[in-house]
Amino acid sequence: MLIACWSAKGGSGTTVVSVALATVLARSSPGGALLADLGGDVPAVLGLPEPAGPGLEEWLASGASVPADALSRLEIAGPGGLHVLPVGAPSSTPPPPGTTGRAEVLAAVLAADPRPVVADCGCLPAGAGLAVAAAASVSLLVLRPCYLSLRRALQAPLRPSGVILVSASGRSLGRSDVEHVLGVPVRAVVAVDPAVARAVDAGLLPTRLPRGLERALRHAA
Repeated sequence: MLIACWSAKGGSGTTVVSVALATVLARSSPGGALLADLGGDVPAVLGLPEPAGPGLEEWLASGASVPADALSRLEIAGPGGLHVLPVGAPSSTPPPPGTTGRAEVLAAVLAADPRPVVADCGCLPAGAGLAVAAAASVSLLVLRPCYLSLRRALQAPLRPSGVILVSASGRSLGRSDVEHVLGVPVRAVVAVDPAVARAVDAGLLPTRLPRGLERALRHAA
């Protein structure tokens, strides 16, 4: 199962939701879970050193000279049964001929993985992030309930299959408003919680996952 998390506006909490959801899935899966980092912030949230080796960007730029199964050699071990595909370093040169469809290959390989796979596709995904989100079994829009976020979500290049609503007190828009405007269900409501921020700041989110966040995401996929 491939689950893509993405947002329409920066600062929505996509990476935190991706890491938390992958952690929940890893705990219930004998083989753990795979977390594909297309946004670039996953290691920081996991409390891991910044990966020094190649990652998804290099694999995407390599073309057919590097086989699809080489992706497994890019994985780094994370806490609690998580395995991470790091983003790597974006190339400053144009991709070589023959790599145009590489993003679709990545999406197919992730979808075929026997483990639960969560992809952090970043904000308004494009390129590989868009291909992965479009091919995902479940495409989750991480959204804060405000007019600007809803407006950008309507302009996004793909329609989600569900919404993870990051809710804070005092907002005038709620679950029913989001479902009415976007026409898709809210699969989970995640409350803004200082405990989550503290765990992220300490790089301990997977090992100190707040129970409220875990409960909210348990059935999101």
